[in-house]
Amino acid sequence: MSASFPATTSPPLAGPAIHRGPAIARLISGSLSRRPLPAYTAQTVSASAASTAPKPRGLLLRCRAGEGAVPGQVEAPLKVMISGAPASGKGTQCRMIVEKYGLVHISTGDLLRAEVSSGSDIGNKAKEYMDNGMLVPDQVVTDMVVSRLSQPDVREKGWLLDGYPRSYAQAQSLESMKIRPDIFVVLEVPDDNLIDRCVGRRLDPVTGKIYHVKNFPPENEEISARLFMRSDDTFEKVKSRLETYKQNSETVLPTYSDLLNQIDGNRPVEVVFHEIDSLLQKIPANASEDKLAKSNGKPPDSLHTAASKNEYRGIPTRLNNIPHSREIRKYFYDDVLQATKRAIEDKKTRLQIDINIPELNPEMDVYRIGTLMELVRDLSLTFANDGKRVKVCVQGSMGQGAFAGIPLQLAGTRKILEIMDWGDYGAKGAFINIGAVGASEVDKEDDMFVLIAPQNAVGNCIIDDMKAMTDAAGNRPVILVNPRLKDMPASSGVMQTMGRDMRLQYAASFETCYSFRLLFYAGTFYPIMGALRMAYPNKYEIYRRVDEPNGKEKYSLLAEFTENPTADDITNAFKGPKKEKENASSGFWGFLSGIL
Repeated sequence: MSASFPATTSPPLAGPAIHRGPAIARLISGSLSRRPLPAYTAQTVSASAASTAPKPRGLLLRCRAGEGAVPGQVEAPLKVMISGAPASGKGTQCRMIVEKYGLVHISTGDLLRAEVSSGSDIGNKAKEYMDNGMLVPDQVVTDMVVSRLSQPDVREKGWLLDGYPRSYAQAQSLESMKIRPDIFVVLEVPDDNLIDRCVGRRLDPVTGKIYHVKNFPPENEEISARLFMRSDDTFEKVKSRLETYKQNSETVLPTYSDLLNQIDGNRPVEVVFHEIDSLLQKIPANASEDKLAKSNGKPPDSLHTAASKNEYRGIPTRLNNIPHSREIRKYFYDDVLQATKRAIEDKKTRLQIDINIPELNPEMDVYRIGTLMELVRDLSLTFANDGKRVKVCVQGSMGQGAFAGIPLQLAGTRKILEIMDWGDYGAKGAFINIGAVGASEVDKEDDMFVLIAPQNAVGNCIIDDMKAMTDAAGNRPVILVNPRLKDMPASSGVMQTMGRDMRLQYAASFETCYSFRLLFYAGTFYPIMGALRMAYPNKYEIYRRVDEPNGKEKYSLLAEFTENPTADDITNAFKGPKKEKENASSGFWGFLSGIL
């Protein structure tokens, strides 16, 4: 395995779909010492109150789910925000959304040009700044957007805000005026792919058509001779634009954390649009009015939109490059967090997280206890941000004499937790406390419990302590992070006989809310064949890793299963239905589902 840092993949750009409340704040994943972000407090807002009875829009397609509609209830026009880095395909997706749903497409660049051209008061203000080489202030841009949103066609047909808001101030201005979308779509594409798209892009001045020197070359030499490259499509300028985009996104996305849908844009245009289209179709009628029922930024337990249940479907690449980049770790932390939050919102109380990326696999020499601690910290602080008191538990001593101590994987974990940076707001000790696994650690003020990698040790079983703890916890959530609860018998074989069935039955009573593992051929950790992922409440998804030109790669969705697929299921997904009969006689593919 390569020991070099991987090329940056496309992260779920900002503190992702995490609302950082005022109680505690702000984490950027990357090391055990945190760098705080500015605090973001999403206001409790309603949707735009100004609307008229809408007429059918676009191709007479309903953009709300018809099932469950209240008879006689007026359908609110659809409101969509979309964001994406340069060359992420955002313009193409906007065009397809507008064609199908008839929404009014609002781009600040188009608005600026139109307002300046018309000589309006707002346009004249913007022109003064532009003529002097200055950026147009947030308030001027917001005034233009709000003015456009108030026009009759927008109120009738609904709107698609393209690349706006671009700053925290712009987002908060819209919040203060109760202008809020039904869904916020972010197109995610790895940085190196975006750079390649931009640097290879060529424009035809005659037809306005866009080509790419490798992916979409011109039809003939005559067209090729007249193509030109945009001045801002050089490598250096594209890198700068990407950094600017990421910085802006980090300040905007937390405001829309409850509406965020991150879409893998590194796929064919039609596939990307199909996923966006399915999300738009499932938005409940009058979804904006539903948002008005929120309390302190948290939706009612019964409220779940498609927007909250279809996040993080892309898979980062270069997972065999060690150590993992900050972006890769952050992707998985956020993926785990969102699945766990959804499960708890659905009143699940016994949950299990199984994530085996290379840095979290104790069987590999690249295992990093710090990565596990970061995952636990992100998980715990996010729930603490919502006012929950979280008890983070590490396995204590399991026996006496020769059997004293804890599993080697957890050695020093308690000490690491105690000295970690838990932020500037007194989270540790106020909302987060460190404890051990056992009934004696359950205090009445605890709201939930996070158990770090509970596991049986040789000759000893942690399940008895876990069961006592969950009994004492009652209906409060208990979350196991990477448990290893299979028997590890001593030489006497005691653990194989005494209450084994009951222990294993108890271990199986925890519902998996997140699962991720890489798939390999037998006995190897390279090459990666694919991945198996499940994020509650979605199905188990099998992905194939596909090599692309220039040493790049991507993950392509092969199949979905309602239950954890067997080795045969995985083999059949890779080989296809025509090969199923061969599986019984072919032992090679049966090893495909090796666990990282």
